[in-house]
Amino acid sequence: MPSAVTLIRSQQLSNVAQYAYASTAPANARLIFLAGSCPLNQDGSTAGIGDYAAQAAKCIENMKIALEAAGAGLPDVISTRVLVASSTQKDLVAAWEVVRAAFGNHDVPSTLMGTTVLGYDHQLVEIEAVAAVLD
Repeated sequence: MPSAVTLIRSQQLSNVAQYAYASTAPANARLIFLAGSCPLNQDGSTAGIGDYAAQAAKCIENMKIALEAAGAGLPDVISTRVLVASSTQKDLVAAWEVVRAAFGNHDVPSTLMGTTVLGYDHQLVEIEAVAAVLD
């Protein structure tokens, strides 16, 4: 099935970023807006307490489940926002490296942000995403 997502790059912008700077989907694509994917186990407990990378991995795992329920997968994601409860860049990078590896060659436009607190006890990472599919 052809992808609805087109990643856009510009030679006028730095190539240091590990993602495309923009993306599009055609008018006939079905957009999927995911709630922030949290590092929660099925029983509601927080996974990877104290571990940014482990929580990012659990967020990706949960995101894949939500995408599948909507008829999509990681290659259908058109953008992400990675929220990390830290003011330390190394903590943001620890979460980002997991997210970046999960997406592989599908380097969607992303925003990585430090924040003061997230919604669940011991939560350090949350990942928002939008996807697009052609039905």
